[in-house]
Amino acid sequence: METPIELIQNTSDKVAKFLSEGAFEYVKFDDNTFTVTHGSTQIMILVRPYTDKESIVEFTANIVFEAEMSNYLLHFLLRKNSELHFGAFGLLFDGTISFNYSLAGTNLDANEFSTALESVAIISDYYDDEIIKMAGGKTFAEINVDE
Repeated sequence: METPIELIQNTSDKVAKFLSEGAFEYVKFDDNTFTVTHGSTQIMILVRPYTDKESIVEFTANIVFEAEMSNYLLHFLLRKNSELHFGAFGLLFDGTISFNYSLAGTNLDANEFSTALESVAIISDYYDDEIIKMAGGKTFAEINVDE
């Protein structure tokens, strides 16, 4: 039986292998975190413990910053959550709109990983523009340029 540290390391090694074999450029950090930039969005991939026998791979894209929150926007995001096959929109503590998707990591395969990453990348890059048309705000790329 793997220790929790081995479990996380083995999953992180799989993620690194899948990323190195894929079409996206990525950056790996020391804490089992990776980033991938696609269009105007950046996806953070984080490998974390889930249970004593399972890890989780979380894909998070912070897609719109400083949007004006309204009932219309919140209903739109909730409606999209029920329509999209993979992942869901969320709100961070500061009002940043994110898109999130998670996969079990222990038996993760390359196809499942690449499908999840491509889905998050495409959905995030598309909906950041749609949300900004409705509620203003800035994309990851615009925030990154401003700093």
